[in-house]
Parts: sequence; structure tokens; C-alpha cells
Amino acid sequence: MIDQFINFVIRPPRADYNPDHYLWEKDFTLAGRKYKREDVELRNERGHTLRCSHYVPSELPDDSPLPCVIYCHGNSGCRADANEAAVVLLPSNITVFTLDFSGSGLSDGDYVSLGWHEKNDLKAVLSYLRSNPKVSRIGLWGRSMGAVTSLLYGAEDPSIAGMVLDSAFSNLFNLMLELADVYKIRLPKFTVKMALQYMRRVIQKRAKFDITRLDCIQVAPKTFIPALFGHAKDDKFIQPRHSDAIFKSYAGDKNIIKFEGDHNSSRPQFYYDSVSIFFYNVLHPPRLPPALSTKIEKYYDLGDVKVGAGMEENVLYEIIAGLRNVGTDAPSSSSAPCSISAIKSVGELLSGIAPVCNDALVLEDAEVHDNGTSVLQDKPSGPNEDCCSYTSSNRESWGRCSSLGSDDAPSVDSTSLNNYDQTAIKILATPVRNSQKSTVTSPPEDSKKKKKNKAPSGPKKPKREKFEKLEALSQRIRLCILKKVNHRRHCSS
Repeated sequence: MIDQFINFVIRPPRADYNPDHYLWEKDFTLAGRKYKREDVELRNERGHTLRCSHYVPSELPDDSPLPCVIYCHGNSGCRADANEAAVVLLPSNITVFTLDFSGSGLSDGDYVSLGWHEKNDLKAVLSYLRSNPKVSRIGLWGRSMGAVTSLLYGAEDPSIAGMVLDSAFSNLFNLMLELADVYKIRLPKFTVKMALQYMRRVIQKRAKFDITRLDCIQVAPKTFIPALFGHAKDDKFIQPRHSDAIFKSYAGDKNIIKFEGDHNSSRPQFYYDSVSIFFYNVLHPPRLPPALSTKIEKYYDLGDVKVGAGMEENVLYEIIAGLRNVGTDAPSSSSAPCSISAIKSVGELLSGIAPVCNDALVLEDAEVHDNGTSVLQDKPSGPNEDCCSYTSSNRESWGRCSSLGSDDAPSVDSTSLNNYDQTAIKILATPVRNSQKSTVTSPPEDSKKKKKNKAPSGPKKPKREKFEKLEALSQRIRLCILKKVNHRRHCSS
């Protein structure tokens, strides 16, 4: 039984897979852009060959370097676990590097060390990426064993721009004591501790590391890299208090997110949104080249439509930024807004907005009260019929701690949703493509007389043209707000 528990720690089930079947294709299209998978073989300091993959755009017109996130899998995972990370980060102009740690997947090595030797594998990857002139800032995204690996390495390399640490354990020896209770090993405590001391000697002889020295609480106070912690509330394998303990002693800028699920369940979309925002803020990816951005201009070109004076500018910025993401079919609508205020004002970018009904044309001359607020009464939008799955791939997940691709439907933590910007909730009150028409209050007669005395404006565009623009706008705003954008994955011919 002790031998089984030793193998459970240092020789868990190993992923044996075909990269052409379980990774993204050598050339693929995502969100309207072409990408490629560059397979790389690196060697760590112990002489093991590491099989790696780097997802990058097929071409960049200006050849500017892009930031990169290294995805670190769990103890039974492999580089196929990074498929979802590619979906989240590539549309934000962030490349993704993933590897099979030594002892995992297709890489060399007989044993895993739950982060002890894996941090040296990460060192070899960082050395390779820093020699690549096409890579700028570097971030780490780890899950379970990968999160511990990222934390151990980050304590030694402060040049890392940011880390996402999902389900990290605080101390391996204490974790093994907890697992004895989880798996209901009915032995006295002192007997369990004696057995763990025996296991410690065996593991040290086979895998060449000491389980008592694998302690994240010791390195957390020495680490100052911005970090986003995540943990599932119902995780029985690594309980949430492990992340709480690391978070409490962590010295750098930090935030923590709790969500429904267990250790191996799929993460909810709002967690991926938070990860996308975090990496956007710490890595500062460049904007899309003009040649590519011009293709989505039609998504936020509103022509000569008028706007009510009561609308807040920050809401308009969010809508425009959301339309950019929708225009690129980004799987997550949470990328930080593009810096558009330095180019044009809100009035120039969004000169107007009006409600669009299914069977009615645009109300060209909607009246406005003297205090500047629109007289159109708001109605809550109806439920969204387009329920889309966030999972981008039908790849199988691998064993324990294989992080992404589970078939379990994620449930969103309602308390975490309160952290969202309240302006996004306000937008839900606007009538977007409702089946019922919005009611319009008749303005005072004085305002009608004032409007008649005004000088006629320039030539007006046909109603049909304005209607088509507004209908396209309303549909995209609806998709952006409800975050139900379809991700289409196509193989390149």
C-alpha cells in the first residue's frame, strides 16, 4: 500500500498522446487570424529532453515582439492542457508556450517531483524564450503542480511579469497527511507519520528530492511578482486553505478568486475573463496592426447617428472596446479596453445610439429632456437564446490535475460576479432587439417649438441605411454584454 502511495506522488498516470491529434494544428485559424504551432525540443540541466510547443501568429507585418505566457500543467497533465489557454490569450496578442515537464507526457524522465525539479525545466524554457527576439515580457500560468512550479521559480526570477496560480498546495508533507484522511487510511496519526518518513526516504532515493523541503509558505514572502490566485471551493484533493495560506504570506501584488467546482473541473468563464484581464495589464501586449484592425472597423462605424446627452462616457468606452472583441470573435470579452481616447473623443467615436426594434425603423428625431437625459424608457433585455459552450476543443483531459477540457459544466459564483464593473450591469437595462417596442414619452410642447426654430442640419441619410447600422450595432452589443460569443475554430486549408 505504501508503494502505491509513493507512485501516487512521484509516478502518477502519464499522458501518452499524439501531438497531431491532441494539440492545435500546425497551422490553424482562431478569431479570424492565422496562427501556427512551433514544436521545440529543449534540454534541462539533468539532460532530459523536453517536448514543447509555442503558439504564435503566422505573420506580423511590423515584426514587433509579443509577450508570452508559459502554461505549466498538473502532475498527470501534459502540454495539451494549454489548449484553452491559447483560446483565451491569443486573441489578445499574447503568445502561449507550453511544455511536457520531465517525467510527464512525451518528455524524458521517469518521475515527477511536484515542482522541485520542474522549476529547472522552467528555467530552460525561460532561457530559450529570452534568446528569442520575437518575445518581450513573459508570464506564468500554472495549475496544481504547475502553480507550485511557477511559484518556486518566481521566487528566484523577479523579472517575470505576472503569475496565475491555480490550486497550489502550501506544503507537500502536510498535503500528504491530509490525503491520508481524504482516502480514509484508518491508522493512528503517529503510524501515518512514520509511514511518511519511510516514504520520504524512498522518494529521496528514487526521485532525488525531499518532500519536507517543498514548501511554498517559505518562498511566498520573498516573491514580489504580481499574482492572481484561483481555487475551487469544493476541492478535496488540495483544499482551498492551501491557497489562502500562500495568499496571506505572499509579498507581491495579489488577488484571489474562489469559484464553484473541484480540483479537476472546468473553470468558469468569469475566471478566464479575470485571467485575460490580468495578463493584459501585466504584459501590455501591442495593439493589432492597422492592416488587421481595419477589417473590423465596420463593427463600430455608426455613421451620423445621434446620442442622448445623459449617457456616461465610461459606458461608451466599454461598448466600443467590447465591439472590438466581438469583431475579432474573441472567446473572452474581458480583454482590457483599447486605448482609443487618445485618438478620438467619445463624441467622435460614438456620435449616437438609439434603440432598435425588430419591426420598427429608427426613430430619427427622438426628443430629449432639458436635463439631457433620454426620454426613451428602458426595458430589461430578454434572456439570451444563444447559449454557447466555452470549451474550444474536444480534446480529452488527462488524469488528475489535468486542468482544462473537462465535460463538467462550470457554475459561476454569484458573489464573485459582484466584483464586475457595475456599469456593465447598467447596460443590461437597455432594450436591445426586444420583441416588444419601446414606449416613447411625448416631450413638452415648448421643446417641440424650439426644435422647429432650429436651423435644418445637413442632408440626412436614408432611414434604411441607419437602421441597418443600428441593427448590426445592437446585435454586437447584445453579444458583448451577455458574453456568449461563439468561438469558431477552423483548420487552414
